[in-house]
Amino acid sequence: MSGTTLTKPAAPTDQEVQACLRDGLRNRWYPVLPSRFVEAAGRPVGITRLGEALVLWRDSQGTIHVMTDRCPHRAVKLSRGMNEGDRLRCNYHGVEVGPDGTVLAVPGQPGCPLEGKKAVKAWPAFELADAVWVWFGDALNEAAPEFTPPEQLAGGEWSSFCCYADWNASWRYIYDNLMDPMHGTFLHANSHTMFQGDTTASFVTRDTEKGFVFEKANQRDVNFDWSELFDDNALMVRLEIPYPKTGGPGGNFGIVSIITPIDAENSACFFWRVRRVEGWQRHVWRFLYRTKLEPRHWVVLEQDRVMMNGCGLGLEKHEMLYSHDAGLIRLRRYLANQARAQLVALRAAGRA
Repeated sequence: MSGTTLTKPAAPTDQEVQACLRDGLRNRWYPVLPSRFVEAAGRPVGITRLGEALVLWRDSQGTIHVMTDRCPHRAVKLSRGMNEGDRLRCNYHGVEVGPDGTVLAVPGQPGCPLEGKKAVKAWPAFELADAVWVWFGDALNEAAPEFTPPEQLAGGEWSSFCCYADWNASWRYIYDNLMDPMHGTFLHANSHTMFQGDTTASFVTRDTEKGFVFEKANQRDVNFDWSELFDDNALMVRLEIPYPKTGGPGGNFGIVSIITPIDAENSACFFWRVRRVEGWQRHVWRFLYRTKLEPRHWVVLEQDRVMMNGCGLGLEKHEMLYSHDAGLIRLRRYLANQARAQLVALRAAGRA
């Protein structure tokens, strides 16, 4: 329009980018809870993920539903209410909400304007690899894209176990830990699989279609020798740990990790233990895992948890990094670029 000057939105500052990442990177699918934690027609389950209060419940057919954990009447938690099979009923005043967030009944005042109104947010959700996944989009990306799982979680020739734990640490520090293969040589030196390998190493970075690999240049299949950032509508880290023959069939032992922020200081950690095995070998592997290997893996995870415990944002200013930290440096830069691009798009659309 003549005489009108369009002002270009200000570029996000570094502080704004870090604030955007505080509770998690948006526009991604995240696992939020193991499927077994939500029983069919059982009580609703209230959780916090990416700073959002959510309620998970199954209807009488066993279908999972995820909604904002807030009654539209007085804003108390729906997770403190009752599962009626096809709806949740708030215990405070009996307001009933359907799985799409529509208010179905207001017993205290039948026919009031609240009835029939879609007043509670329903979050896109599905189940995969024994976990409930939820789409956390920003204001421009509320519709969820289809999710193609990595081959290790898609079933078929891969067998997996979902290991879950809540840690008192920022999600970003835990991802840093996953992109740091060198810590295995020291922290896990007493592990039954990670006691070997050189305590000094040269690293290289290799680009992939969906991320990058950070790996030891001259050592493979000896220890925790590489990590891969894999970002395909979900932020994952893949790695392998060599296994002795006593660990059963299937070659190297793989881990697919996704760290789902609870808030800035706490994280829901998903570590899928995976192996490429079929037929009778799959049965042997799964039996060995449950009876012999799983307790050892939890010991290793506990070592990581103790190191990460209490690590919150802001510790970077005290770090003195060196060449072995190139993987986590690149990861931090990647996350900042993703958050910056989201902020730019939101501002251009007048949504931030």
